[in-house]
Amino acid sequence: MYTLNEYLPIFVGDDLPEKGWDDGMYCLETDATKILRTNLLHGFVSCFAFVIVDKGWMTIHYNGRELTFHPNDLCVYSPGLPVTVTATSDDFLSYCLMADEHVTIEAPSVHDLVHLAYLPIVQLHEPKQTLVSDAAQRLIAKMREIIDYIHSDHIYKVEVLRMLYSIFLLDLQNAQQRAIVHRQTPQRVEEIFIGFIRLLPDNFIEHHDIPFYASRLCISPVYLSRVVRQVSGRTVIDYINHMLMVEASFLLRTSNLSIAQIGDRLHFADTPSFSKFFSRMKGLSPREYRDS
Repeated sequence: MYTLNEYLPIFVGDDLPEKGWDDGMYCLETDATKILRTNLLHGFVSCFAFVIVDKGWMTIHYNGRELTFHPNDLCVYSPGLPVTVTATSDDFLSYCLMADEHVTIEAPSVHDLVHLAYLPIVQLHEPKQTLVSDAAQRLIAKMREIIDYIHSDHIYKVEVLRMLYSIFLLDLQNAQQRAIVHRQTPQRVEEIFIGFIRLLPDNFIEHHDIPFYASRLCISPVYLSRVVRQVSGRTVIDYINHMLMVEASFLLRTSNLSIAQIGDRLHFADTPSFSKFFSRMKGLSPREYRDS
């Protein structure tokens, strides 16, 4: 997958300042043109993103469903999440804050980043949450402030941005908890699902099996499967296969590795097994995908 630093020049273009914030975070205002541009690298970016709609509307395709977002709606993106923007109004305006998946900023609230990104999915089975108006506007104001500092020449820019980012995450956590009037998912189930999601990025290449993840979470494979199905409507294998497919597509698209080398890197038993898997998931053979 692309890191946030590799992705930003494609997404932001000329608006990117010479120096951001440790290349680990970026915030910007997005219109209809910019938000549709995210589809160019759909699924290939290793980052978390929080988008709050300020004006107009946008429609996304997620997990076989169409979801429409209006002002004060929060849309979350997590690495590998199957989200595609399908349409927007002409007056669409939103604010987007992105954080690299492996960002290592020493702020207490950053440890909750994965939880914040997945809370709408855990509670609502979709990457959408409608925030209370004043909470949404407070978050937008903080995002505007972050944008101003990113593009400033403030001599303490890095330090100020770290503080603003921590405040943003705390405000976001507060806004999300207020938006959930009645918790639909027990806290223990929520913790197990998010624990599984935390394990995936660092382990999906070597471990394609449910027992590995269940053992790391100290639960049975059957219980892990039940939790993931309850929260997301998808299976553990769905998540693993999706991550493998995204990484395989990325390598076929951006590297000079042979198909056999990619299959070996992704720990498939042999090249035919990898080719059969990719064809089933993508509808094209690895060779056809690379040539297209």
